Amino acid sequence: MIKKVAVIGAGTMGNGIAHVFAQFGYEVSLVDISEDSLKRGMATIEKNLDRMVAKEKITADEKAATLGRLKTFTGMEEGVGQADLIVEAATENETLKFKIFEQLDKAAKPEAILATNTSSISITKIAACTARPEKVIGMHFMNPVPVMKLVEVIRGYSTTDEVTNIIMETSKTLNKVPVEVNDYPGFVANRILMPMINEAIITLNEGIAGVEEIDTVMKLGMAHPMGPLQLADFIGLDVCLAIMEVLYTGLGNPKYAPCPLLVNMVAAGKKGVKSGEGFYNWSHGTKELVVADFFKK
Repeated sequence: MIKKVAVIGAGTMGNGIAHVFAQFGYEVSLVDISEDSLKRGMATIEKNLDRMVAKEKITADEKAATLGRLKTFTGMEEGVGQADLIVEAATENETLKFKIFEQLDKAAKPEAILATNTSSISITKIAACTARPEKVIGMHFMNPVPVMKLVEVIRGYSTTDEVTNIIMETSKTLNKVPVEVNDYPGFVANRILMPMINEAIITLNEGIAGVEEIDTVMKLGMAHPMGPLQLADFIGLDVCLAIMEVLYTGLGNPKYAPCPLLVNMVAAGKKGVKSGEGFYNWSHGTKELVVADFFKK
């Protein structure tokens, strides 16, 4: 039975995952090598809880109880040693994740389940870095975690039925809808989403339409809540590129080759919201969508 949870990484996904587990009654350790990242992560959690109180989705007492179930750590062993479930939410980088799972395998108690929030990297490869591949599984939350209902639950080659069932049931306790999928590059969500975003960037790169026009077609024509270029900015263009590279390498099909425009934008440091500019300018401090100067007609 899962009672104590550790989350590795205090960034956007990590603090969201920690928030949700704590909100639904789990004792949570949020672990990051950076004290500043932990402070920013906790500030984000408190801000999001305040928003929920203002919308009367939770009470002030429930906010306080949620924060009371959260502790932060910069040390891996101290942070994960007592956890029944550990969810890794570090940057989408294969080498980094392999290193973290080698460390987790040594620091976690033998019966602990090791989950990864990876959005595209092979669960089987990650599991091979441990001595407990049967207890390694994918638990891919959607952003923003406190709002989005879906959790992709990805079985690796050796993941047992017992571990899969535990994670499916645990996801339901978070008021999420878990969907079990198999371990192929991109899984389901990003196998479909990222090529769509990449195709939107190709469409822009070939001059078929501008940024606003492409996003408007998809919002009004396909009932998407935001266009693919705006969504790419929110996800992070570096993350989009990393996932496309996983798809391209893992599936060996040229249709998954990342658009050169995407490659160049990431190389230029234009990563979307996180850098202040991508397809749109995000540095003006308002909710208005302002196309980046580079793409203005």
